Amino acid sequence: MTDIGFHPIVLAGGSGTRFWPRSRKARAKQVLALDGERTMIQRTVDRLGPLAAPEEVWVITNSLLSDTICAQLDGIPEGQVVCEPAARNTAPAAGLAAFLLERLFPDTVLGIFPSDHVIADEPAFLAVIEKAIQLAAAGENIVVLGIQPTRAETGYGYIETGSVYADGVLRVKRFTEKPNQERAEAFLAAGNYFWNSGMFVWSARTLANAVREHLPEMAPLLEQIVAAWGTPEFRQVFAEVYPKCENISIDYAVLEPRSAKGEQKSNLYCLPAHFGWNDLGSWAALHEHQVEQKIADEHGNVAECAGSFMLNSEGNYVFSPKKFVAMIGVKDLVVVETEDAILITPRDHSQEVGKVVKELVERGRKDLV
Repeated sequence: MTDIGFHPIVLAGGSGTRFWPRSRKARAKQVLALDGERTMIQRTVDRLGPLAAPEEVWVITNSLLSDTICAQLDGIPEGQVVCEPAARNTAPAAGLAAFLLERLFPDTVLGIFPSDHVIADEPAFLAVIEKAIQLAAAGENIVVLGIQPTRAETGYGYIETGSVYADGVLRVKRFTEKPNQERAEAFLAAGNYFWNSGMFVWSARTLANAVREHLPEMAPLLEQIVAAWGTPEFRQVFAEVYPKCENISIDYAVLEPRSAKGEQKSNLYCLPAHFGWNDLGSWAALHEHQVEQKIADEHGNVAECAGSFMLNSEGNYVFSPKKFVAMIGVKDLVVVETEDAILITPRDHSQEVGKVVKELVERGRKDLV
């Protein structure tokens, strides 16, 4: 445990589209065991254990997932699993946590953590977070964990870093959300850009003040909700007021305008993190991760099946836990079978699974989403 008050905020909303057909609205990827026996959210909370007791952890999710999450995280008080009445992206969720914790524990530091990432080197992760907590507690500082890019990825946000602030700490110049291929390649070549991990550390007061500054219309709404916390009216106020908040990410809402002040005035800092991070954003990303973890065979096939036979096949990912699967002469496929659906796609098209879910919604197939 850190000697500075620290409250992890685990963001666990999501619509369950990226890992369809295994994931659904009421079974998003954070409550699935995609990588081992523990679910993604269980592993997220597990690795934060050395820094925060269960009663210091807060989870922000939705009503479709809350019962499952409470069952999976039996050490966290049920009252600290907060259900958003409407999906409003990360800025309102993080802002709500900041206003609430500012009221309850004025000097505490908050860590914002997605619930569905994989961290390979947990001791290195803890060391980086401890350093971030110290920096966040030292002033009005906003600390972002940056991941060294390994490819020109267009699906991530990027952090451009500037001068060295201290040992292992860089000042932030600006944030860029999801660049096109040409810009992503330029960022990779430049050497001073990092992927935005979506993990942030700041004091409750710092984040609350940042919301007041950069989201002046949202701040009073969050204040109104927090004022009702602990009263019989809370659920009604939350349900009526929260949907009025702008649907916007914390990156767009706070980090980008803050970085516009310039690296010497923004109090934005990047901690380059080297702990084996993967956001598991698609079936292809899961395959890549499992190959790195040496779960694949010598031809790069990953088969989570009741037996398999691979002939002249390579680079495939197969999930069919109740059936034997044979693959002959195929390459780089994703095949996922559940009780009511089968997905077959080339690995490099697995990011498009969301289009299937959109089509199912339009067809009225709620049973499949």
